[in-house]
Amino acid sequence: MNRSARLALAFGIPLLAAAPAAVSFGQAADHAPYTVAETGRGFTRLQDAVDAIGDGSGTIRFASLRFSDCAVQSKGEITYQAQVPGQSVLDGKACEDKAALVLRGRGARIEGMVFANIRVPDKNGAGVRLEHGDLSVSQAWFRDSEQGLLSGEDPQGSIRIDKSTFTRLGTCEGSGCAHAVYIGNYGALTITRSRFEAGTGGHYVKSRAAHVEITDSSFDDAAGRATNYMIDLPEGATGRIAGNWFVQGRDKENYSAFIAVAAEHRSHPSAGLTVEGNNARFAPGIDRNSAFVADWSGEPLKIGRNTLGTGIAGFEKR
Repeated sequence: MNRSARLALAFGIPLLAAAPAAVSFGQAADHAPYTVAETGRGFTRLQDAVDAIGDGSGTIRFASLRFSDCAVQSKGEITYQAQVPGQSVLDGKACEDKAALVLRGRGARIEGMVFANIRVPDKNGAGVRLEHGDLSVSQAWFRDSEQGLLSGEDPQGSIRIDKSTFTRLGTCEGSGCAHAVYIGNYGALTITRSRFEAGTGGHYVKSRAAHVEITDSSFDDAAGRATNYMIDLPEGATGRIAGNWFVQGRDKENYSAFIAVAAEHRSHPSAGLTVEGNNARFAPGIDRNSAFVADWSGEPLKIGRNTLGTGIAGFEKR
């Protein structure tokens, strides 16, 4: 078992099955590639399945295939569910030059899906582009794209990510940087039991949400390239960052901090933001100095006990 597999198991993150070989629909099993669970109707185009649910609520089950397909959800509440977790891959196609799934309905759930190789002209290609509504993501894998999950603004909305993996994401080749997870001005972001690894630019998590809970997750930057912060809260936030494991790698665009608070604006209060019970260190062979938490807010954060490697200061005001 390789190191990534051991770490994933240690953090309770299920290993996703290898992506199936590309299969044409004519070679697939006798069921349709997409099935609306509530009606049993099958579809060969994802957009047709989404449109069939319309303003209602329903579940779209994906067969174990690699799909060159995408869809836009403009209304309703839809669950996108892999029949076998890790074996349904939305690969390489973006709708509206944005993402494999563009979501602006009332809400969405994503369960067991893989999003891979999404690239668009403006360098913001994402597995999921959330423009409105609540979103819950579980047992998903976002890999080898410009961004994993990108959201717009919905101050009343919430985003939850659990048991998911983000691999080889991010770039600063466009007009701005893309990130593994980039959340706009949402009400709340919760990330639990997830893994971030081998970033290719930008930050691992950049969130403008007013409240964050990031717990029991791992940020392995050892194989990262031209990456920045592990967690960036550029407009401040309240909440809790706890029980996470961080390793900062050698190839950094910015290694001055692991976690940054209010580095751009002070749009949200940060008083009481709690950072405790984390473990942070440099990858083997790296000799440098960095701050675990760098704060521009000037507000009283709650920095508890964290286990920090040599050369890492617990807190710096900037």
